[in-house]
Amino acid sequence: MSPLKRLGLPKDIADVVAFVVSDEARWLTGQNIHAGGGIVM
Repeated sequence: MSPLKRLGLPKDIADVVAFVVSDEARWLTGQNIHAGGGIVM
């Protein structure tokens, strides 16, 4: 289980996608965004 003590939901990924396509992410270039709730494999 992740450090957030719950499994991820589709909404968690949708929130990340919504951010990336918004104007708030206009200065992001060539980034890897890990949406795994803190789990490292």
